[in-house]
Amino acid sequence: MPAEDARAGAVTRATHSAGEAPRRTTRRFPRITRDTARPEGGGRAAPGDAPAPARQWPLLVVLGGVALGLLLTALDVFRFGTLLIGAALLAGAVMRWILPGVGMLAVRSRFTDIATYGVLGLAIVLLAMMAQPDPWLQIPFLKDLLHVTLSNK
Repeated sequence: MPAEDARAGAVTRATHSAGEAPRRTTRRFPRITRDTARPEGGGRAAPGDAPAPARQWPLLVVLGGVALGLLLTALDVFRFGTLLIGAALLAGAVMRWILPGVGMLAVRSRFTDIATYGVLGLAIVLLAMMAQPDPWLQIPFLKDLLHVTLSNK
């Protein structure tokens, strides 16, 4: 093993090809990384002998919901379409929280994925409920805040 690789704790290709067990000499990270770690839960969501779409069913559920929401929005059913988009993102957050393996739905750490999907989904749902005309949700202080912001004084 070369001296620099040994100091950095790296495992060389020669070690893998020779069939030897990889050994690390130090716990420090190598200076040059050659690979990235999969995010937690980033393995297959179904067994390896399942067809490719079945292995990524959590991602397909979220993408299908978003696509259907975009189609509804394009067909002039704005409120229901955007609600479906937000609900699909919230479903992605719930799947990321509950399921041990979600395939390519796992992008970063579990906490980051849940926070991102949850915050974006909740924001889209709330904005869809507050959309004009005839909002389903009215937040009183927002009108006062807008009035103060746009006043001439």
